[in-house]
Parts: sequence; C-alpha cells; structure tokens
Amino acid sequence: MGGKTRTGSDGEVTKGWDHDPPAKEKLTPFGILMVASGALMLIFGSGETSDAWADALQVWWRQARAGLGPIKRLVIYLDNGPKNSGRRTQFLKRMVEFVDWSGLEVRLVYYPPYHSKYNPIERCWSSLEKKWNGVLLDRLEVVLQCAVRMTWKRRHPTVKRLEGVYPQGVRLTAREMRPYEARLERSATLPKYDIVIKPKPKETEVS
Repeated sequence: MGGKTRTGSDGEVTKGWDHDPPAKEKLTPFGILMVASGALMLIFGSGETSDAWADALQVWWRQARAGLGPIKRLVIYLDNGPKNSGRRTQFLKRMVEFVDWSGLEVRLVYYPPYHSKYNPIERCWSSLEKKWNGVLLDRLEVVLQCAVRMTWKRRHPTVKRLEGVYPQGVRLTAREMRPYEARLERSATLPKYDIVIKPKPKETEVS
C-alpha cells in the first residue's frame, strides 16, 4: 500500500497498490481496423467469446456502413484464435447470421498459426499499451479515456462499450451445425483459413 501511479486521468497523482488486488470487473478489447483508411474502432466487452466477436462486428458495422457507400462485400482478416477460428461452430453460426442480417458477402481470411504479428491490428495494441502505461486502470471510465486518447495514424479511434455477459463454451452439435456449414464456401486448398459466406437469397413472390 502507499504506492503512486505516474499520473492520473484527471492530472492528479493517485495512490496505488503494491500488488494487484482481485479485479472487480474484467474487460476484453476487440479491435476492428479498416486497413485502407486506417480507421480504428476499439470495443470493450466482458470477455472474449464467439458471441462477443460477432456482436462487436455488428456494433462496428452499424456505425461504419453509412460512410462506406453501397459496398456488397467484406474481407475480414483474422488471427486464428480459438474463439473465432474456421472450425469454431458458434462463431461460424454467428457469421452466417451476420451475413444475412447485413446483406453483405463476407470472406474470412485467417493468418496461419503463429503469424498474427503480421496482422496490422497488432500494432494498434502497442499504441494503446503506451497510452495507459503507468496509469492505474481502476475504473471503466479510465480505461475508455485512455483508449479515446490514443492515436493510430494520427487519428483517435472510435471507442465503444459492449454491454452484456458472454458465457464461455457455447458450441453447436454436428447436427445443429449442418445448415450453417452448408452455407460456408471453403477453399479447396485452405478450408480452415479461407471461407466465403454469401447472403441467403431473398424470396420473391410471384402473382
């Protein structure tokens, strides 16, 4: 007890702990970077799950779509993590649902294992870490303020809070997964790393 942070969010020095106490709340940051423009959105949720990934993508699309014009296709580059891999049933189910909800064709392209360092989003995290280095992250407001103040390519990110609690371990059985798997167009050579999902054709009425 009795330690001090280097600086506080309000400009005053705050007393710190000499060790980390149990966290009252945990936050997981999700980052969505538009490679061409450098626009970055950071979304903080209660944990990393397939559903949190999908909800974060929806949050991003609701805000981003107005400025993107009449696009019809998204190419999403992902690390091959356990919560969003090309074999994670709940994640793939949610991606199919996102495609039908948004009307977009989505192509999921995964970096090979141990190659996530080549993903441009990884350099964004280092900028965030520098911004809150030495800051006592004892409140949600402090975390979000640090995120808002960081810069990437001379621009501040858009910062959002993902509400809700996301349980771990949600999976589909093989039988439940069949209709969703049928919607996945997997690459013949890289079936786990290159997946295209197209919107479900709209039904038309014939009179």
